Amino acid sequence: MTIADIMQTAPVIPVIVVDEVDHAKPLADALVAGGLPVLEVTLRTEAALDAIRIMSEVEGAIVGAGTVTNQQDLANAIDAGSQFIVSPGLTEPLGKAAIRENIPFLPGIANAGDIMRGLDLGLTHFKFFPAMAAGGLPALKALAAPFGQCRFCPTGGVSLANAPDWLGFDPVLCVGGSWVAPRGPVDSAEVERLAREAAALGG
Repeated sequence: MTIADIMQTAPVIPVIVVDEVDHAKPLADALVAGGLPVLEVTLRTEAALDAIRIMSEVEGAIVGAGTVTNQQDLANAIDAGSQFIVSPGLTEPLGKAAIRENIPFLPGIANAGDIMRGLDLGLTHFKFFPAMAAGGLPALKALAAPFGQCRFCPTGGVSLANAPDWLGFDPVLCVGGSWVAPRGPVDSAEVERLAREAAALGG
C-alpha cells in the first residue's frame, strides 16, 4: 500500500494515545468495527510500541506509528510492525530514512518551505499540522494553491464539527482526529459509535 492508498481508506484516521497495553486490542477492535481501519498510534507513551504489535494482529486493521521524530523512532516503529509512519514535521534525515525503508510516510508540514523540502525528497502527501493553530482551512487553501500535486491530512484541532469543512476541500484526502479514540479505559460501544459517525463523513 502507498500512503495515498492508506489516506483514501477512510475519511478519518484516529490519532491514538495508549497509556495501558490492555487498552490496545479493544480499542482497535471497536475502531475497525466502526469503519475506521487505519490507526495511528502515537509514540508518546511507554505502551505505544507494544500497542502497535497488538493492534497489528486485529483483522482488518492498518496500524501505523505517529509522533515519529527521528531515525531511532522509525526503526523501533517498523520493528513493532508499523505499516505506515506519521511525523509531526519533516527533516531530511528522517525523510530519507523512511524512503530507504520503503514504508508509507506522512510527514507534517506547516508552511511552503516544509512542502518544498518534501517535494525535493519525492514526497507529495503530507500531514498539515497543527491544522487549526497553523491557520485552519484558509491557511491550507493558500498553501495548497502553488502545490497542485500535493495531498493533505489535516491533524490538530480537527473535530466532528469541522471535519466536513476540511474534507470538502479537494486536496484533503482524510483528516486525523483524536476525538474518535478517547484516552483511558475503553468503552467499546462508544468508540464504535464514534467511529461509525466519523466513517460516515466519507459520504
